[in-house]
Amino acid sequence: MKILITGGAGFIGSNFVRFMVNKYPEHSIINYDKLTYAGDISNLKDVEKKKNYRFVKGDVCDFGLLMKLLKGIDCIIHLAAESHVDNSIGNSLIFTMSNTYGTHVLLEAARLNKVKKIVHISTDEVYGDIEKGSFKEDSVLNPNNPYSASKAGAEMIIRSYHKTYGLPIVIVRGNNVFGPFQYPEKIISKFIISLLEGRKVTLHGDGSNIRTYIYVDDFSNAVDIVFNKGKIGEIYNIGTSDEISNMGLGRLLIKKLGKGESCIEFVKDRPFNDKRYSVDAGKLMALGWKQKYSFEDGLDKTISWYKGNKWWWKNKINNQLHVK
Repeated sequence: MKILITGGAGFIGSNFVRFMVNKYPEHSIINYDKLTYAGDISNLKDVEKKKNYRFVKGDVCDFGLLMKLLKGIDCIIHLAAESHVDNSIGNSLIFTMSNTYGTHVLLEAARLNKVKKIVHISTDEVYGDIEKGSFKEDSVLNPNNPYSASKAGAEMIIRSYHKTYGLPIVIVRGNNVFGPFQYPEKIISKFIISLLEGRKVTLHGDGSNIRTYIYVDDFSNAVDIVFNKGKIGEIYNIGTSDEISNMGLGRLLIKKLGKGESCIEFVKDRPFNDKRYSVDAGKLMALGWKQKYSFEDGLDKTISWYKGNKWWWKNKINNQLHVK
């Protein structure tokens, strides 16, 4: 089987590519990535020489290249996306281009090449925020920022391609993912690096916003299960019950890294900041998925990785990066 993974040099993408290359030596895995600021091909040094792996540099908006590349491809895992909310507030057009238009281009090329299955990686943010309880897959989409709106727009195009053309697509919507190789603009990676560098962690508003987290290896396993067992045309939430406020997260990381609360600094909040995200993953669990790593176990593994890989993040850090 030939599998194309878009965005495979990014954080989730590189972890998932590694997972698939090692688990399925009989499959051919093609990593297709534009290598924007958050994409780094060095993330995959450990698999770059494996016989079942190949990298192709390219943009999901490049219809001509995709038409050539998708000849003979059986399946696509579509991870490529702009994902940082603050960046979407500052430059939303890039998000619409990459996330919405790019998905449309990929779908059209896949349709013309008769790809047999596509798994689209979306986000829990398409639901908007929720004060109590958890969203299920049939909940109304209510995105509140340009990033989540661009992802919801992609989902609408996906639905149309499935209904109109019968394109075989499955959608997953995930919680906040964390772990090794995460570009230091997202809250966990940014906070760990800031503390390792002896700098303060910055919290938007009063730090009361709540997010739910999943360790990247658990996320990769969930996508793989959906890839193998998910029903065409269905949507599956990927998530845990590991929710914590930004303030609580900051304090936990400070404690784990042996720092004091003087390391916390409050900054101006976003123009609009979703209060809480939460999804019900019961449908995914019915396919056989189980969480392997607790939140704290995942944090400990992540902290250990950033401590041991200063070479990777040192040239990426920037004091102006903001929290997801």
